[in-house]
Amino acid sequence: MVQSVDGKTLAAMLVHASASLNAEKQKINELNVFPVPDGDTGTNMGLTLGTAAAELRQKAPTTAAQASALCASAMLRGARGNSGVILSLIFRGFSRAMKDKDTMDGIDLADALNAGVVAAYKAVMKPAEGTVLTVSRLAGDRAGRAAEENTAFEYVLGSALERAREALADTVNQNPVLKKAGVVDAGGMGFVVILQGMLDELHGIPAPADDQEPSPVPQREKADFGGFETGEIQFGYCTEFICSRDTQKDPEALRAFLNGLGDSLVLVDDDEIIKVHVHTNHPGKVLEEALTYGGLLTVKVENMRQQHTELLQQEGETAPRQSLPPEKKYGFVAVAAGEGLAKVFFDLGVDGVIQGGQTMNPSTEDILKEIQKTPAEIVYVLPNNKNIIMAAQQCVDLVENKKVIVLQAKTVPQGISAMIAMNPDGEEAENTAAMEEAMGQVTTMEITYAARDSSFDGNAIQAGDYLLLVDNQLFGTEKSMETALEKLAQESQERGGEFISIFYGEGVQQGEAEQALAQFEAACPEAEITLLEGGQPVYHYLISVE
Repeated sequence: MVQSVDGKTLAAMLVHASASLNAEKQKINELNVFPVPDGDTGTNMGLTLGTAAAELRQKAPTTAAQASALCASAMLRGARGNSGVILSLIFRGFSRAMKDKDTMDGIDLADALNAGVVAAYKAVMKPAEGTVLTVSRLAGDRAGRAAEENTAFEYVLGSALERAREALADTVNQNPVLKKAGVVDAGGMGFVVILQGMLDELHGIPAPADDQEPSPVPQREKADFGGFETGEIQFGYCTEFICSRDTQKDPEALRAFLNGLGDSLVLVDDDEIIKVHVHTNHPGKVLEEALTYGGLLTVKVENMRQQHTELLQQEGETAPRQSLPPEKKYGFVAVAAGEGLAKVFFDLGVDGVIQGGQTMNPSTEDILKEIQKTPAEIVYVLPNNKNIIMAAQQCVDLVENKKVIVLQAKTVPQGISAMIAMNPDGEEAENTAAMEEAMGQVTTMEITYAARDSSFDGNAIQAGDYLLLVDNQLFGTEKSMETALEKLAQESQERGGEFISIFYGEGVQQGEAEQALAQFEAACPEAEITLLEGGQPVYHYLISVE
């Protein structure tokens, strides 16, 4: 019976868990309640934990505190989708509980699991039972009771896994939507796979081959590094570190000190740790001052002048990330998939569009980079997908020199309506209210296809059937596209639609799109209807009704 683990073993367990999660991701994806192609809970959780696995392999931590901190930091920025963000929050709380611990026994594990649960519940606005939150909470509760019986790490982890499996099986009875579909919660299953992977490593069971796929988000255009000379880099060392808060010194004093030593400063005070990024010519002075606040958990110093010289000789590299200073009051970042949809947002005044959405949720880091590139005092973020909102919200506390406002835009039409309602000369509160009101007045209709056979709410769904969604809820299924369009056209008429925009997706021919337009014009003769090429994948048609 393993009594305790050190940082090396804990890191190996988490890397093993990542491989296990990646191996099971498709099975987890298929638990998505609707059989739509963007059921990607497993993929999002796998990519999120995968960022931590990569960091742990590279840094090789020796203490449990270091392993936990590295994992939490990497997952915070690599979080994708709601499931990935919740997972990152669990490990963030886990890391806080492991502060300054060289090893982890069963008591420590129970404390860490429960701290992670508290952090996740605190961050979710309306926690629902029958989800990964329930599974992790009950697993943590069992871990606490198990630690009172036996303090061995292996015993407590095994007990937590056993309870997690029981809780997962019961999610089908706790969540009405899951009960209708007859499946367990996908995020809860992901959590069980992680615990099982950790225990497998402890038992010496080989990890699955980790064929972690790269992010499906299309690669952005390359930066042009020939536009400036290496000598123009004023501060040569990109210095990043995490230090613990072991003293009562105010982190704001550290911020003031670092402001005098460089630029591009980002300082995040997280109660128990301080995360810093700064460009400076004196990394030694920076780290020496940091030590007066607490022990250094992670440190990275890079010579940007040397990097620039190398980048000029290599293709495909990107520039060091900097947050551009404000040049205007308002800026906008939107998420959208498809060149046509991106063009619409750019035409409406959006500064940056992140290619993503269905099947390819951008990470917190992806969104953060686009925010930093936006030279505005206030940056509005339009996730345009319910599964991207939480990842976007993590950016609010990661940006120092501008205010970030994440609108609850769950669909592209909501994001477009918000931009139309924006007044560049208006006050922040008025604009936020106007944009939120506009989002509530639009109905979003979508036509996609069933990726697999399924049964939902008593209806048999076959792979390839057309799925009709209205405001993200299943509205019906059809075998014929013409019938599907007619059904949504009639629904638009019944809802009194006055302004209708039809965005046709990737693979839809111009003639087919014009036929769809004709069906809507016949059903809604009084409405103003616009047909646009959206180019979005997965969804044949995306329809906005106001």
